[in-house]
Amino acid sequence: MAAAASTAHDLIAQHRPTLDQALDTIRTRAYWSPHPEHPKAYGGEEGGSLSMAEGKAAFDALLGTRLDLGQPGTDDFVGGEVSPYGIELGITYPHADVDVLLPAMRAGLRAWREAGAALRAVVCLEILARISARTMEFAHAVMHTSGQAFMMAFQAGGPHAQDRGLEAVAYAYAEQVRTPDTAQWSKPQGKRDPLLLTKEFTPVGRGIALLIGCNTFPTWNSYPGLFASLATGNPVLVKPHPRAVLPLALTVQVAREVLAEAGFDPNLVALAAERPGEGIAKTLAVRPEIRIVDYTGSTAFGDWLETHARQAQVYTEKAGVNTVVIDSTDDYRGMLANLAFSLSLYSGQMCTTPQNLLVPRDGITTDAGPKSYDEVVADLAAAVAGLLGDDARATALLGALVNPDVKARLEAASGLGEVALPSREVANAEFPDAVVRTPVIVKLDGAKPDAEAAYMSECFGPVSFAVAVDSTAGALELLRRTVREKGAMTVGAYTTSDDVAGAVEEVCLEECAQLSLNLTGGVYVNQTAAFSDFHGSGGNPAANAALCDGAFVANRFRVVEVRRDGV
Repeated sequence: MAAAASTAHDLIAQHRPTLDQALDTIRTRAYWSPHPEHPKAYGGEEGGSLSMAEGKAAFDALLGTRLDLGQPGTDDFVGGEVSPYGIELGITYPHADVDVLLPAMRAGLRAWREAGAALRAVVCLEILARISARTMEFAHAVMHTSGQAFMMAFQAGGPHAQDRGLEAVAYAYAEQVRTPDTAQWSKPQGKRDPLLLTKEFTPVGRGIALLIGCNTFPTWNSYPGLFASLATGNPVLVKPHPRAVLPLALTVQVAREVLAEAGFDPNLVALAAERPGEGIAKTLAVRPEIRIVDYTGSTAFGDWLETHARQAQVYTEKAGVNTVVIDSTDDYRGMLANLAFSLSLYSGQMCTTPQNLLVPRDGITTDAGPKSYDEVVADLAAAVAGLLGDDARATALLGALVNPDVKARLEAASGLGEVALPSREVANAEFPDAVVRTPVIVKLDGAKPDAEAAYMSECFGPVSFAVAVDSTAGALELLRRTVREKGAMTVGAYTTSDDVAGAVEEVCLEECAQLSLNLTGGVYVNQTAAFSDFHGSGGNPAANAALCDGAFVANRFRVVEVRRDGV
């Protein structure tokens, strides 16, 4: 115990300043990140982190190996990941007998609860620090499971994901310490002696948390739930997407090492890999031991979880139809460039990518003169084509299509309406087997019922619809209906009118959708910054939770009170 106490003291001394800065930043909503987002910041003996070359070598050394995490209940090793860039990873992972693993995960609960909010927080920060040191290795793991281009896999899968994990720890700590550990209670009784009680308040986790990972952003979408649950006293069972196991398996590996070194049971974090077609998420989600579920993915399974995992607190991020209202602009070229980048980034395979672009059929006013609907769509198509005209630049921005379903949707989209920008195949010189496609833009008439089936459904991937509407007022009504019925992770709008801006804002406030107005520079509607931006709102059908706010963490624990007579 002396060694563990020493480790606890060292962890608090090392990480408390970072925790305090994170706590301050979630209050101010200013820019801050302790995780560098430039590759040159990594590597070298002083920093202790892997360089780009070392990270690539570490990833290569994993290929074709068995990643044994030392978990109880391992009854097999399973794998089968194939990179969207055409590489077979050949890595196998422990398959668990959950009847053995789940009880083992509960064995360390008491010590983890008694550690308290502060120690739990700094243990989580040590996990994040060690992941950060291996960012370059994780970047390749994310790239070759999600299809993200390397720089995006490095940034989104590395520092940005780590920021979101730290943000969740900060919110979790703040909510737990909102109630004091102890209180002396005295109630006056007139001439009689006062009533005296000593009260103790202990945050108690709900139980085992099930984290169901996604294919496209295996770390970015998983770290908030993982660290929110762990920091609030819950063991976490990580169930990765079968096509994106490696990034989360490495995360579990690091977490188990840190927990053991800090004197806690490493089984507080475990991996649940699955055999092909096994579908263990549905089985795990309804087990009585599972008290929290975090999920990112399809609306169908998210709705199923919300309906059937009734013993658990369920947090879901599902599908939505993201919309941009184009009314007018005083920077036409900037608007086109910003939208072109937003539509192209990671081949539109982001839950925040715009899908529907609502443009009045009579056109818009701009600093370049009035532009008709046809001109706006043609100019946007030209902006996308220009951005992606060079194959090397295109592959660095597009990455690769994550699975055949995305390719099928892309190919089918051209049959839904007049094609303003056809998709083209892009060759990746380094990875010739990668499936790379540029976005398609399809023109639809919002007044025609047969077009509604297309633009009122999420078409995940590099597909956008330029929807002609009768007026800006009509666009706002369609925006309202879309968010209310289908949900939206993001809403964008371009206007030079204060009245229109106010009307768009009112729709988003009433329907609970995150809004970006008049983005024409280096910030895009499909990007959010930890500690400052909220990802999703939890208030429309696209997601029942926001990353990250107090509501995302507060219901992962309850406060148990013990009262004693006297003081």
